[in-house]
Amino acid sequence: MDLTVLLVLAILLALLAIGVHIGIALGLTGILGIWLTTGTNAATAQIANLPYSVTAVYSLAVVPLFILMGAFFSRAELTADLYRACYLWLSRIRGALPIATTLAAAGFGALTGSSVANAAVFARTALPEMVKHGVDKKLAAGCIAAAGTLAALIPPSLLLVFYGLVTNTSVAALLIAGIIPGALTAVIYMVGIYLRVLRKPELAPRLEITSPLKERLGSLKPLWGAGLVFLLVTGGIYLGWFTPTQSAAIGACGALLVALTRKKFRRSGLWGSLKEAAITTGTVLLILVGGNFFARFLSYSGTVRDVSQALLGWEQPAMVYLLIFIVVMFILGMFLEAYSSMVLVLPLMVPILLGAGFDPIWLGVITVKLTEIGLMSPPVGLNVFVVRSSSPIPMRLNDVFSGVFPFIGLEAVVIALLIAFPSLTLFLPSLMAT
Repeated sequence: MDLTVLLVLAILLALLAIGVHIGIALGLTGILGIWLTTGTNAATAQIANLPYSVTAVYSLAVVPLFILMGAFFSRAELTADLYRACYLWLSRIRGALPIATTLAAAGFGALTGSSVANAAVFARTALPEMVKHGVDKKLAAGCIAAAGTLAALIPPSLLLVFYGLVTNTSVAALLIAGIIPGALTAVIYMVGIYLRVLRKPELAPRLEITSPLKERLGSLKPLWGAGLVFLLVTGGIYLGWFTPTQSAAIGACGALLVALTRKKFRRSGLWGSLKEAAITTGTVLLILVGGNFFARFLSYSGTVRDVSQALLGWEQPAMVYLLIFIVVMFILGMFLEAYSSMVLVLPLMVPILLGAGFDPIWLGVITVKLTEIGLMSPPVGLNVFVVRSSSPIPMRLNDVFSGVFPFIGLEAVVIALLIAFPSLTLFLPSLMAT
């Protein structure tokens, strides 16, 4: 690694340390590196052409459309109905409320695709309800912070879309690949909660509530529209009826129709959804453009080639390279949000991992699983901060981190299963209509 690369990396770290947005920091240092490596003409050409070539891509329209779909569902306030349905169906088992919260968060994640929105909504609605019924405050907060991350994997997952765009991998296959791992994570969370409560019943007292079948079936009525939209979006991709972009457009239109049937969705909800989609899309595109500038610099400087040749030259087992990737992603995830970690690591590590024989679809799911852990891990576990700031009940940051630690262990179990049994990830994509 030459002095130019070290200088550019040092400047990048300095910019991040003083709080410069990751997209701007990557773009500035990438342009500087291209200029130092190839000269003024090449740098000017990249500045003129790269932002347009990166963003003027049809498949990129999936990002604002999925964000808009999630924003419509979020502002339609389906959360209360979803939580009530899960609560009524699970009320007879131990740990019913935190388990119902996990299941409802998985369902809401399938509608929004946003971990942060998931955590914020359930911190406002489910946390007071759990504490009111005697659930341990740490367990309640940790459950919500962890369950919020399920939106990162269950379609429509924006992180899987982002991975596909950065690595030029099929977005459709990635979205379908996330279904089984996402469901597996939710099940392991629920089993983990049940076993903890079974061992320590004081964490979540048994609810003395029984609901007749008619009431439980009735609780599903307000959810049929959202469920139909989810099935249409996911099933359309799986069966080959629609591209991901077309499915996202159908999902956004369907979500708007569902939201308009809800009394709580007013004109402000429409404007707020459009504004949220514009802001979030702008942020994602800024990171994508900045990351591409930096990736071009790494390519022009020969860093990607040199690092790949050096690591693959070790001739170590493939799992050694995967372990390096896991450690790097875990460390970065402790300090950076998910998009930043991915755009920094993927251009360098994906060629190495593919050269070691790993499947790019499977690798995408593992990458997103690692970002999920980052969303819960100190010192900058974003979901933990969101739960604390959104909770109507006073919470200490240490309480939320303490409650979320067991779920980090459960995430390690899920990752181990996905590594041991790649078919859990690749089975559904292998059956997709082409």
